[in-house]
Amino acid sequence: MITAGRIVRLAEFDRAEVHFYVDGHRCSALAGDTVLTAMLASGHVLRKSEFGAEPRAGFCLMGACQDCWVWQDEGPRLRACSTLLGEGMRLRTMPSESWL
Repeated sequence: MITAGRIVRLAEFDRAEVHFYVDGHRCSALAGDTVLTAMLASGHVLRKSEFGAEPRAGFCLMGACQDCWVWQDEGPRLRACSTLLGEGMRLRTMPSESWL
């Protein structure tokens, strides 16, 4: 289990806890976090580059560069930096093979 995140929360601990899944692993974050914040604070990368095996963690953090795409278990992808995390979200760092 990954416990150290790529980003660390320094303040604002009084929000409700929200649970979500990344590649089948249960994680938690705080209500109001974006998907990007939640995934990186949980120790996950957002995805691997489509041009190599390098992990991606977002770039512009405002929805312009498209470096933060992640996939939902249901199939559609979303921009992690501009999507609020929802209770029970099931996210993937790679698209399902059935979508390729």
